[in-house]
Amino acid sequence: MPEVLLPFPRAYVEFTDPADADQVFRCDLTWLTSRWSCIFGNGCAGIYADQPHAGCCSLGAHFADKADEKRVRRAARQLTPQQWQYQQDAKAVGWVEIESADTVAAGEKRGRKTRVVDGGCIFLNRPGFAAGAGCALHLLALDQGRSVVETKPDVCWQLPIRRQFRTVRRTDETSYTEVTIGEYGRDGWGPGGHDLDWYCSSNTDAHHGVEPVYLSCRAELIALMGPAAYELVREMCADFDARPGRLMRHPADPT
Repeated sequence: MPEVLLPFPRAYVEFTDPADADQVFRCDLTWLTSRWSCIFGNGCAGIYADQPHAGCCSLGAHFADKADEKRVRRAARQLTPQQWQYQQDAKAVGWVEIESADTVAAGEKRGRKTRVVDGGCIFLNRPGFAAGAGCALHLLALDQGRSVVETKPDVCWQLPIRRQFRTVRRTDETSYTEVTIGEYGRDGWGPGGHDLDWYCSSNTDAHHGVEPVYLSCRAELIALMGPAAYELVREMCADFDARPGRLMRHPADPT
């Protein structure tokens, strides 16, 4: 399972957000036109070698904010015992926990996250469950014909797309907010990311998608960027993808 190590040459495009003149998107064309596709249950080895069935769900999901947790709570109420293996456990003990102190930097507040049960997120159905292994919230979205953006925690539906914000100050002392849309590589997990036993975003085994990321993750990108900005980056990705040669293409893609 060869993994392409960072860094490698990438192509970026920048454009002003049509919905906010004070915001500039910086988008990674190399990643967005790559053929990455989630292979959970179809070759994914899991971030920990002793939990290959758990994919990237071993640690539970940290909530981005109160709205994120509230949306997941609404979805959890709609799950049935046939969709959620650990529903009774969740009713008895709860499905939210406070992250442990040893995972938080000094001075930072401990966040809320989905509870870890038997070495994985409480929403993770294990192999042998009648509905199949995988996220119960993902299954809910599929069964209801909805996008996973509406049911799963933010960090779960975004991975391995990464959105980052920073303030850029021009030489004329004006400033703008730069929003980078790119690959959530190992570095996105912090120092511990380099200790993961397996990771998918730059792994050749996970780069066999039928569509490029900018199309297969359309709903996710619209949620992260807004519809107008997505349409612009879609056109730019299509133009970049149509160009001959492999200069600045994702090296994990099939040659």
